[in-house]
Amino acid sequence: MKGQDWYQADEVAEEYEDLRFSGGGALIDRREKEAVLSALGPIDDGHRVLEVACGTGRFTTMLADQGADIVGLDISREMLEQGRESAAEADVSDAVEFLRGDASRLPFPDDHFDSVVAMRFFHLMDEPLEFMRELHRVSSDQVFFDTFNARSLRVLYTWLLPMGSRLYSERQVADLLGTADMTLADEEHDFVLPYGFYRGLPSAVAKPFRAVDELIGNTIPGDYVATVSYWDARIADE
Repeated sequence: MKGQDWYQADEVAEEYEDLRFSGGGALIDRREKEAVLSALGPIDDGHRVLEVACGTGRFTTMLADQGADIVGLDISREMLEQGRESAAEADVSDAVEFLRGDASRLPFPDDHFDSVVAMRFFHLMDEPLEFMRELHRVSSDQVFFDTFNARSLRVLYTWLLPMGSRLYSERQVADLLGTADMTLADEEHDFVLPYGFYRGLPSAVAKPFRAVDELIGNTIPGDYVATVSYWDARIADE
């Protein structure tokens, strides 16, 4: 896994949300949460969700607040501690369980969850197929995940990132799902301007750029060069 030591550092966990989702980064946070809610919602009480690579619990806490019975799993003790604090602050600790674990060997029986969510995960995978098969194994219906795209501007700087980054084409995602016996139910593509651009801007400055970005993104060429894709995959009928 790319950048595992970087990801698990105490200082990274403590500053993760402030560095990535403050200022212009709040636009990224909002869009990602919209994508997750759109794919999973409306959420019935007791809907069983596993979030793999839950990090600081951004989505874990949000989905618990929406009524999900959710487990957040991560390799980093430091990130999990931040997640527990976030859940406590949101008063949803009773609906959330945080576990430290390896996504390639999930400690759950087959078909245990209704939905599995893996955001900001597959760009860190050197060999994604074994992980996708494991997410499939524990889900009875849905796997929702995102990828960074090989045709996007991210290709210009991804090699500079401390955690590295794997970029995917649509063909690679389709092949990955097909090999893992899953079908694609829906997909969305967004952010012509890469994430790093927004994080460096104050919110007031970032919003006009985001408006232009969305206009371009709502076109076929915009989809083609989008930075990120959101994939809603379903377990194929046996």
